[in-house]
Amino acid sequence: MYYTFNNMQAPYYYAYNRQQPMSYKSLQEALSLIKQAIEGEREDELFYDYLISVAPSQEEKDIIISIRDDERKHNRMFRSIYQSLTGQMITAPGQVEFEKPKTYIDGIRKALFGELAAVERYRDIRAGLPSRYYRDMVFEILTDELKHATKYNYILDLDTRRLIDK
Repeated sequence: MYYTFNNMQAPYYYAYNRQQPMSYKSLQEALSLIKQAIEGEREDELFYDYLISVAPSQEEKDIIISIRDDERKHNRMFRSIYQSLTGQMITAPGQVEFEKPKTYIDGIRKALFGELAAVERYRDIRAGLPSRYYRDMVFEILTDELKHATKYNYILDLDTRRLIDK
């Protein structure tokens, strides 16, 4: 198989193995963002537990439980990446409080936009990681976050339908 560049043919492996440009994000930036994500774990846990406790239907509770469980998995993955790259473990802060949203739907909106903001942060983390192995782990987390945003949109749609049916 040959690769054509400037009307010259070269074996594909030559073109493929050329030096790739450095990432636009550094490993230090990625590690700092991972640390921030891990340190927010306890507050997130309290927030999800609150949403589960006030969800108006079992379907919504189950959706939020599945999201919370994914977030726990993400936290384990980020901890593993951080420890592998630094040799250090991150401990979560002890006492944490969170601000209850005014309403359940306000909480769902906050969660939706939190997921979308996480996608942007995790994209930067992915860009700064040194190997495909770690980037693939973060890609899994990124796609889960997009899935979560879609689920929150579904919950917002359920709420709209409840209002219309009244």
